[in-house]
Amino acid sequence: MADERGRDRERWRESTRARALEGAPERRSSFRTSSDIELADVYTAGDLADWDESAALGLPGEFPFTRGVQPTMYRSRFWTMRQYAGFASAAETNRRFRYLLEQGQTGLSVAFDLPTQMGYDSDAPAAEGEVGRVGVPISSLADMEALLDGIPLGDVSTSMTINSTAAILLALYVAAAEKQGVPRERISGTTQNDILKEYIARGTWIFPPRPSMRLVTDIFEFGARELPRWNTISISGYHMREAGATAAQELAFTLADGIAYVEAALERGLAIDDFAPRLSFFFAAWSELFEEVAKFRAARRMWARIVKDRFGARNPKSMMCRFHVQTAGSSLTAQSVDNNVVRTTVQALAAVLGGAQSLHTNARDEALALPTEESARLALRTQQILAHEAGVTETPDPLAGSFFVETLTDRLEALASEYLAEIESGGGTLASIEAGFQQRQIQESAYLVQRAIESGDQIVVGVNQFRDEQGIAPPLQRIDPEGERRQVEGLRRVRAERDQAAWEATMDRLEDAARGTDNLLPPIIEAVRAYATVGEISDRLRSVWGSHRELITV
Repeated sequence: MADERGRDRERWRESTRARALEGAPERRSSFRTSSDIELADVYTAGDLADWDESAALGLPGEFPFTRGVQPTMYRSRFWTMRQYAGFASAAETNRRFRYLLEQGQTGLSVAFDLPTQMGYDSDAPAAEGEVGRVGVPISSLADMEALLDGIPLGDVSTSMTINSTAAILLALYVAAAEKQGVPRERISGTTQNDILKEYIARGTWIFPPRPSMRLVTDIFEFGARELPRWNTISISGYHMREAGATAAQELAFTLADGIAYVEAALERGLAIDDFAPRLSFFFAAWSELFEEVAKFRAARRMWARIVKDRFGARNPKSMMCRFHVQTAGSSLTAQSVDNNVVRTTVQALAAVLGGAQSLHTNARDEALALPTEESARLALRTQQILAHEAGVTETPDPLAGSFFVETLTDRLEALASEYLAEIESGGGTLASIEAGFQQRQIQESAYLVQRAIESGDQIVVGVNQFRDEQGIAPPLQRIDPEGERRQVEGLRRVRAERDQAAWEATMDRLEDAARGTDNLLPPIIEAVRAYATVGEISDRLRSVWGSHRELITV
């Protein structure tokens, strides 16, 4: 049968296709994906001749979860619709959160400003000019309470994009929920808590890798014990993709980081099935629709097999690759911003067809500034139209069985597995990061894409082709220049009014714990309850562990 299919395809190429090419030659000599996978002129059952549907797909909600982590997927409930927000001040961000919830958003997603991400208070010299610019400034429990004022934390799930200071921000969230009277077992959400991708692609680290990994596993341990509904990490390929990684590299390097986190937790003495069910992932969605769908499907299948076969998990929930998706921020263009609505729609469609559990759609004006209320609402409406009008949510994994999609899923898995093998041969994830392997791969991919854009081989509509004659500048979100002053005044008021003796005692206990081996979440929670600030806690840990310095490789 396979030979017959092969002969039939060759007959078609030599006759029907050859005649068509005489009058209309193909647009280019080869067609390739972002991961340099060559695309055939046609896909048939012959491409899946040795394909085992049971082993490769299974059924929705069953190992290897290629078809989705839930048996009913979106027939029962849609993905969580999150719009990333954070700017100016906690009070202003709270107003944006309330607005988005009123518009139908189903979960919060918090963006923090750079000082908060880097462990500096809003009045630190290093923070000047950056307070509230790319996210919300959070320095103390007072700020976290203002951020979450009036939001029912027992009912709303909150995602926090925070890494180096993830333990401190989680402590602040737990303390704020307790002040609302919400017990820990009802708190739900995610801390990104993915420090390894910071060393690879993003750069908002504080401490050296080894103590940073301790903080990550402290959150795993504390979450397993105290926060049963909290996702203790969102292992993130998104930022690597934004830095220039291909789809295959994003897939491989994300799973490699996941392996490193699991190994660190096992070394801590945690059992795989005690913490793995609360691991989650975070991927980018780009505009190459079918490659992105294949990437999401391959991620689920690969992670299920890694956790089961390599780490011996028995609980099916441990094997589930649950993930949040954000549309590609670096694909947005400052030119012809309305084109970004179309890009984001295609990318969001890829996330839905690929079975995401949570989705953020970028706003059309984000290449220019933080989004306005109007553009954030339009981005949310994009998700709602996909959910309610597009007909793509009616059955799990609607592209399953496609000759093209299944072949592409297999090819991406094979490419990603080659990268994983290279990382393993280099001593594992941490050793490969320290040697600069992942960083170099991403830089090379980014360079090739930029060169293709500049040469015109890769078209970006509105940028290097199909430019609009007159650009229309949309109204932009403006950050109140007085916001930084008010934030600093509030922070200094917190320091002046807190119980100094209680603060000193908690900070001393935190330092003692950092010098030992105890889990740091309890003393950090104790410290933030005493209104210790993000910067003060970070500085105390810096005094014990030191700061990371990037190794420059040539």
